[in-house]
Amino acid sequence: MKNPVVWFEIYVDDLHRAQKFYETVFEIELEEIPIPKTEHSMEMRAFPSNMKSEGATGTLMKIDGVSAGGNNVLLYFRSDDCSIEEKRIEKAGGKVFRSKTSVGKFGYVTLAYDTEGNMFGIISPS
Repeated sequence: MKNPVVWFEIYVDDLHRAQKFYETVFEIELEEIPIPKTEHSMEMRAFPSNMKSEGATGTLMKIDGVSAGGNNVLLYFRSDDCSIEEKRIEKAGGKVFRSKTSVGKFGYVTLAYDTEGNMFGIISPS
């Protein structure tokens, strides 16, 4: 199996300040990602990437209820259908935080906690 890590999120309190920081440090432009309306208020700025290539990419993420700091970086693992792995999480000793949810044109995600209390995500096209 190839490296299954495909996505990360860096949680921020001030999205514009963080965007300016990363754009300045890495001399890049982050792109706004339009997010469908959900019960969770979210804003995202994407690092330059090609979602079809190997390797990880990700975003700065501002979401209600999740503060910056405290090592809040979320890794996502690739899947053909995240509901398949989701069914295995609790059997393996973890806990599902958010069941399979649409993220618009980016597909679907499941958020869960591992046995150590670390949150991770699973992302799939369907």
